[in-house]
Amino acid sequence: MTTNKMWGGRFESGPASIMEDINTSIDFDKRLAAQDLAGSEAHAAMLGATGIIEKSDADTIRKGLATIREEIADGKFPFRREFEDIHMNVEARLAELIGAAAGRLHTARSRNDQVATDFRLWVREACAQADEGLDALQQALLSQAERHSDTIMPGFTHMQPAQPVTFGHHCLAYVEMAARDRGRFLDCAKRLNESPLGAAALAGTPYPIDRKMTAKRLGFDGPMRNSLDAVSARDFALEFLAAASIAAVHMSRLAEEIVLWASPAYGFIRLPDAFSTGSSIMPQKRNPDAAELVRAKVGRVLGAFTGLITVVKGLSLAYAKDLQEDKEPVFAASDALELSFAAMAGMVAELHVNKDAMRRAAEKGYPTATDLADWVVSNLKKPFREAHHIAAKAVGRAEELGVALDKLPLDELKKIEPQIGEDVYKVLSLEASVNARRSFGGTAPKCVKDQIGFWKERLG
Repeated sequence: MTTNKMWGGRFESGPASIMEDINTSIDFDKRLAAQDLAGSEAHAAMLGATGIIEKSDADTIRKGLATIREEIADGKFPFRREFEDIHMNVEARLAELIGAAAGRLHTARSRNDQVATDFRLWVREACAQADEGLDALQQALLSQAERHSDTIMPGFTHMQPAQPVTFGHHCLAYVEMAARDRGRFLDCAKRLNESPLGAAALAGTPYPIDRKMTAKRLGFDGPMRNSLDAVSARDFALEFLAAASIAAVHMSRLAEEIVLWASPAYGFIRLPDAFSTGSSIMPQKRNPDAAELVRAKVGRVLGAFTGLITVVKGLSLAYAKDLQEDKEPVFAASDALELSFAAMAGMVAELHVNKDAMRRAAEKGYPTATDLADWVVSNLKKPFREAHHIAAKAVGRAEELGVALDKLPLDELKKIEPQIGEDVYKVLSLEASVNARRSFGGTAPKCVKDQIGFWKERLG
C-alpha cells in the first residue's frame, strides 16, 4: 500500500497494510455521498462568491460535482478503497473529471469540518424519516381506535386483570407515545441545525470565507459559533440515538403485546398473513415473526447508543480518529428503526380484533370491584378505605360461589353491607364501568371519541 498521494506529503513511506482495513471508511460512509456533494457545492459557490477562488474555477467545480452526482445516481461512480472515505473519493474523481481546478475545492476547509457537516445533514434527514415513520404508525393506530372506541378488553396492572378499558383507548396510548417520540426527533433536528462548515481543522481559517452563506445554502439556521466544538461535537448523533432508543422501546412494548394478543392463550387478535410465518415442522403454527423482530431491534438501537457514547466519553478537543466510529451505529440504528416503524404500521393497520375474546377476558378477575367501592362511597357516604374493604369481601364471596361480581346475589352483598341496594348492579357491568370513566383522558367511549377527534385534526 502506498501513501495517499492526495494528503500524504509528510510521509516518505506508506503505512502498514493493515491500515487500509482499519482506516478506510468508504465501505460505510459512501452513504454520505449526497450530503458530501451538497456541502462541496455550497463551499465551492462560497469560494467563488468571495473571490477566494476564481468564479470560473467555482463553476467548473460545480459542473464536475453535478457529473459525479449523476454517476452515483446511475450506479456508475467508482468507489475506491484506496481513497479511504467519501470525501477523498469525490475529490479524486473530481480531479479526473476537471483537472487542476479540483484541487481548489478544499481551500479553507478540512475533512474535519467536512465530515461534521455531512453527518449533521444526514442525521437531520434521518430525523425527518423517523417522523414520517411514526406518523404512519399513528395513523394506523388511530384507525384501529376509531373502529374500536367501545370494544371492551381487560386493562392490566402487574399483568393481572385490573379494570375494563376499550381497545380504542389502548391504541391511543401508543399514539401518545409516538407523539412524544416525534417531538424528540424534531427537537434533535432543531438543535443540530447549525453548520460546522468553515471551522476547518479545528481553529477556523485565515481565508475571508462567508460561513453564513454556506449555512443558509445547506438549510442550517446559521454557523456554529466555536470551531473546536464544530468539528468535535457528536452530541447531535447521541441525541438522535437516544430518541431512537426510546422510540424503539415503545415499539418493543407494542410488539410484545401483539405477540401475546396473537397467541391462542389470549386470542385477542389475528395477524394478517403478510406479517405471519409458518413453522418448518408444525403445520398449525402462525408465528408473529414480524412483531418478534421489531421487539428484538431495540437491542440493536440501544447498542448503537451505548457504543457511540462510549467512543466519545473520553475524547479531548478537538477531532480524533475515534470519531470515524460515529457513523456506523447511527446508520444501523436508523435502518432498524425505519424498518420497525414500517412493519409495526403494517401490522397494526391490518390486524383483526376478536371482540368476543377480549370481552371474555375482561370478565375475568372481578374487574368492576373498584366500581363497587366507588358506589359505596357515592351512595352510602362511607370513606373509600372502608368501601375498599367492603368490595374486597364481596370479591371473596363471589370467588367462593364461583360467580361474577355482577351475578353475586343481593342477599350476599347485604350480609357484607346491609345498606347495599338493588341499584348497585347498575355499576357492576363491564359497559357501566367503562362508560363511567369519563374523566379527561379516561377510557369511556365518549372520551375516546373526543381524543380520536383531537388526533385526527392534529395529524391531518
